[in-house]
Amino acid sequence: MAQIKAFKGLRFNCSEAGCIKSLCCPPYDIISEEQRQCYLCNNESNIIRLELPKEGDNPYATASEVLKMWEDKGILIREDEEALYIYEEEFTAYSERKSIKGLICRLKVEEFSKGVVLPHEFTLSKAKEDRLNLMKATNCNFSQIYGLYMDEEHTSLSTIDALSQREADLSFTDDDNITHRLWIVTDKDAVAKLCADFDERKIYIADGHHRYETALNYRNWCREQGIAKEGDACDYQMIFLCDMGHPGLVVFPTHRLVRNLDTFNKDDVLTKCTEFFEVEERTDTADMEKILAKIDKEGKKAFGFYTGKGQWYLLTLKSLSVMDELLPELSVSSRQLDVTILHTLILEQIFGIDKENMAQQINLTYTKFFEEAISSVDEGKAQCSFVLNSTKVVEIRDVASAGEKMPQKSTYFYPKMITGMVMNKLD
Repeated sequence: MAQIKAFKGLRFNCSEAGCIKSLCCPPYDIISEEQRQCYLCNNESNIIRLELPKEGDNPYATASEVLKMWEDKGILIREDEEALYIYEEEFTAYSERKSIKGLICRLKVEEFSKGVVLPHEFTLSKAKEDRLNLMKATNCNFSQIYGLYMDEEHTSLSTIDALSQREADLSFTDDDNITHRLWIVTDKDAVAKLCADFDERKIYIADGHHRYETALNYRNWCREQGIAKEGDACDYQMIFLCDMGHPGLVVFPTHRLVRNLDTFNKDDVLTKCTEFFEVEERTDTADMEKILAKIDKEGKKAFGFYTGKGQWYLLTLKSLSVMDELLPELSVSSRQLDVTILHTLILEQIFGIDKENMAQQINLTYTKFFEEAISSVDEGKAQCSFVLNSTKVVEIRDVASAGEKMPQKSTYFYPKMITGMVMNKLD
């Protein structure tokens, strides 16, 4: 099953590069150009210079040159011994302080068909091309994939907790009040035990599908070029692994914004919705999320359909049997997902937004922020929006186990992992 191993991580030498807070950044794909510039203005050695390169005629080649320069100058240094890295994020979600803790290691990448590593979402080719070009140029993982594993007895988590009782080797709190901590574990017995724990486990990708598919493509490319063989470093990619039953796991919903339709008639939409949904008009958005959460706990499926000026409609599915009729080829887990129901019965059938349109984000965009789902309509940026409940971790597991994938943007694991505390040089 899953094969994980320790590695000699590449890390910032803070005595040369500056404080760790000024050297790290959020994932590249949620950073605006203005934010990227701010990180570099604060510290020119920020990891964003490697993770999201934009310098020179060939930014990927420039990233490779900068990486070598930083290693030569001692800005980046390699660990003396192979290590596993315990990573913790302490954060606030739903007005409650929480924390999530797991393991950063190398994972042997396997084709999805082998059933060892399981995806749950579709990906876009453009993002994979960008990540592949960066890996070809730098031969390095600057950020990690986010994976989940099943461990009903929480044996690995108990070991991880025991190993992280001491003060963290690295720690800082970012501008979003998320505290990041990293423990470096080099004890050979502890490393061997944790690696052995995964011998009978599967890995479920929570976030970073693009990175994982890019890792497979990079491994294959290296072999095709004759610069690597089976068992070499490119077979193993950096990943953060978290117990699927961890009490701190938080998945935010991703709401849908509909825009730029040639014709949009609220009343027509509502009339068509009555075939499958109970429709209730509401005039106060303040309690929309609570109402949806309550209905979800009752085992029903519902959405908030927002049309502007405080007006919204509660759409509650009459019966799940319609999904059985329309999508018999899918597993029960897939066809009963909130996003599957919304996409199939409303976005595709009523709005005519097909899967290709969704993938290209022509008439559909996404936000994890409830406030943005409302304000985008009020400000005329969207014609309407759909507010959803979050996808449950168990649903992610069941869909992946069935060998199926959810629609894009079905999950948003919060918080995102920081980039820059440790890197994986593939040599």
